[in-house]
Amino acid sequence: MRSSDISFFLAFCIEQYKHRHHLTGEQAMQTLDEHGVLDYLARNYEPLHTQSAQWIMEDIDDYISNRQ
Repeated sequence: MRSSDISFFLAFCIEQYKHRHHLTGEQAMQTLDEHGVLDYLARNYEPLHTQSAQWIMEDIDDYISNRQ
């Protein structure tokens, strides 16, 4: 696994999250950072990057809900 692969995956997830929730890039980053989502995604890159975008977005929403 290369760090560039993880970086690309994180960028993909940020963009997908932004569009799913109709946020600006700054708003999406603030939400994901506030809840530690990017660290979670990076730590779990191996299993997550093989899933569909919809599944990943639902996982992120669940992760945030469980941390509130």
